[in-house]
Amino acid sequence: MPRQLRLELAGGHYHVMARGDRREPIFLNVADREDFVGLLGEVCQRHGWRVHAWVLMGNHYHLLLETPQPNLVSGMSQLQQTYTQRFNRRHRQSGHLFGGRYKAVLVEGDLEGPDQRARLERSRVRERSDYFTIVADYIHLNPVRAGLVSLGRGKGLMGYAWSSLVQAYARPASRRARWMEVGPVLAGYEQSDTPRGRQRMMTELEGKARAEAAQKVGLRVPEGQSLQSTLRRGWYFGSQEFGERTLRLVGKVGAKLSRKGEHYEGARVARDHGEKEAERLSTLGLKEVARPGSGSARRRKRKGRAVGERLAAAAVASVVRERTSVSVAWVAQRFRFGSAGNASQQMYHCRQQATQDRALASLLARLRAL
Repeated sequence: MPRQLRLELAGGHYHVMARGDRREPIFLNVADREDFVGLLGEVCQRHGWRVHAWVLMGNHYHLLLETPQPNLVSGMSQLQQTYTQRFNRRHRQSGHLFGGRYKAVLVEGDLEGPDQRARLERSRVRERSDYFTIVADYIHLNPVRAGLVSLGRGKGLMGYAWSSLVQAYARPASRRARWMEVGPVLAGYEQSDTPRGRQRMMTELEGKARAEAAQKVGLRVPEGQSLQSTLRRGWYFGSQEFGERTLRLVGKVGAKLSRKGEHYEGARVARDHGEKEAERLSTLGLKEVARPGSGSARRRKRKGRAVGERLAAAAVASVVRERTSVSVAWVAQRFRFGSAGNASQQMYHCRQQATQDRALASLLARLRAL
């Protein structure tokens, strides 16, 4: 598989890793880490991603994520570019933050349809969950390998706050981010999403860590395949059968590739998904602002009712942009703003005015809850 091919698959599971430029820190304080996790949630909302494991270290991060639609590239671009901009503003810096493009490796998972999946669940579920669990363990045990957590004293694995182990697997569903999906990793431990199941999973994980040498913790090597070497040179982590099956799948749809490796079909499906969700939110939002008593046209009388209608439309447009991957040009056309530049101005004006206008702020809150 050529390294320049940006392989994007619907239902693909990816181990993603990125380091700071020249291995310099990308997280300098708690605000940086909180901002990154919040931004990851925004990207998941806009692109429909599900995250199974994550960890933030000093100069790099790891993610184990699933893309129901083939939109890994667009989501990662938003994540890293936006975080870089915010980091530079916060610390009064400029230039690159990350050292080149992120690394993404396919992890063996469900690329089949529902009927085939049911058959495979009966025949290969343990083998497939092993690869998935190995990657999740590798991610969650990063702080141990880095010497940031001591298994012999203190809180053990719970002593490092910036991973999904603490912020998702140690919490009930009501207290974890909506974009976190803990079921598959728990299933790899043959546990369910209950207090007892989550505790048993973490106890077993800590037992694995104690049983292995500190520098190798979480680095099980199935079929002679090193997870670390796969990150450096490979394109998938799984059985040979999984690799061959993926190549056959790529062969069916991989003829339409640009010179830079962009998958035209993947880009089209991702665009269709974003526009479908944007249209759904637009319809619901416009119904909400038209509802009697919604407040969309009240308290803004200086220039007549038209101002209220324009601000209400801008409020809906803002939420659509926050929660989907459609362009500003799409928003401009859908809400009749005339141009992308005018659409951006209208949405910015709406957000600014909402800081002083309680009715408008309330409307935005209701729209974001749709």
